[in-house]
Amino acid sequence: MGADLPTVKNWVKELRKMLGNEICLCIVGNKIDLEKERHVSIQEAESYAESVGAKHYQTSAKQNKGIEELFLDLCKRMIETAQVDERAKGNGSSQPGAARRGVQIIDDDPQAQSGGGGCCSSG
Repeated sequence: MGADLPTVKNWVKELRKMLGNEICLCIVGNKIDLEKERHVSIQEAESYAESVGAKHYQTSAKQNKGIEELFLDLCKRMIETAQVDERAKGNGSSQPGAARRGVQIIDDDPQAQSGGGGCCSSG
């Protein structure tokens, strides 16, 4: 609600310049409890979000609306993007793509963890 569209476009441009195009973006209109003070129409925000490959959300921190959905979906998308990146580059979880996004893929296969070796194994 507070930022106008040119400001958001500048933020997206800066993020892409710093992090590249393979980032998960969300365009969030907060303060939906103050509908009368809206600066950007829903249609305009959704259209712009779609044009940059982002998802658009409407939230109200004051009323606790849409916040959980936003973060759960963003985390899910980040993990999916990191997994696709890992498959494309190979199996190691130390690939630069995963680290750049701040997501680490953890294999919870019990057999992989029960094998000997490693820095802390005795013997």
